[in-house]
Amino acid sequence: MKYLMCMLMCCFLCMINMQAQNAVFLSQGRIEFEKKISLYAIIDEQLEEEDESWAALEKKLTPRFKTTYFDLEFNGSKTLYKPGRDNPENNKLRQLPAEDNVVYTNLQDSLSVSQKHVYEQTFILNDSTRKIKWKITDEMRNIAGFQCRRANAIIMDSIYVVAYYTDEITTTGGPESFNGLPGMILGLALPHEHITWFATKVYTDKISDTELQPPAKGRKTNAKALLATLQDLMKDWGRWGKPYQRQIMI
Repeated sequence: MKYLMCMLMCCFLCMINMQAQNAVFLSQGRIEFEKKISLYAIIDEQLEEEDESWAALEKKLTPRFKTTYFDLEFNGSKTLYKPGRDNPENNKLRQLPAEDNVVYTNLQDSLSVSQKHVYEQTFILNDSTRKIKWKITDEMRNIAGFQCRRANAIIMDSIYVVAYYTDEITTTGGPESFNGLPGMILGLALPHEHITWFATKVYTDKISDTELQPPAKGRKTNAKALLATLQDLMKDWGRWGKPYQRQIMI
């Protein structure tokens, strides 16, 4: 009986060792993110109660969600987030903020370079990477074939963030300027802003350093200066202004 128990234990340890050896930890590749914005929720928030009839009419002419795609290329400590494949269903919809953002991040050097189009102008933001105080939870979720753990945070003083990250991808980045978790962020939700990003596919592409270059075209500024510009441009926008500002600055 002791011999049998010893054999079973050896087999069990061998299985665990084989699983550990076969585990794949990615340090480079490409992730496709599907970004969805709830248009109905935005319509409800931006129209006054007395405009319910206008809201109902606009909903009849508008799909519930606007969906866009982005690619996140990564290699080690560098990432490049940029627009991905086109969604033809968006051709009849109005352009929303941050639909063509490009964000380069060097996590090792805590450097972020973002290209943002604000109506007729293009800005290049040179800043340090965003510092986020994450609270990691025990909740798990499978995203694009990876087991992900949930973390929560508050950014920009009031925006609640829910993220799901996997430690099977060792680069500690994510979509847009989100980072700082012990692995790659594959799912992201801003519930009160009605925006989500979820990975649809992770590709094991080889990404060279020459492919991960910061955007260069645009008027150079930083986040603080851009926010001041937006506040001045949108001071007469009423309840429309601040949601647009938040989406641009995210």
